[in-house]
Amino acid sequence: MAAETADAGTEYKVAELTDVTDQAVEEMLNRWTSEGYRFESIHFVTQPGNRRPAMAFIFFTRGAASGGA
Repeated sequence: MAAETADAGTEYKVAELTDVTDQAVEEMLNRWTSEGYRFESIHFVTQPGNRRPAMAFIFFTRGAASGGA
């Protein structure tokens, strides 16, 4: 997991999940929102012919755009 800072003062966080379960997604959302990040989106990666996600990327922001924490 890595964070980058944009010119406008907004910090971005991209969290990668390889164990894509409801509990793992909840844990990741609760972890980063409790640290002041705001949830932006989630993107699932699937394998061809398989409907179950193999990975998920969860995007968060913090800073000027989200009011900071």
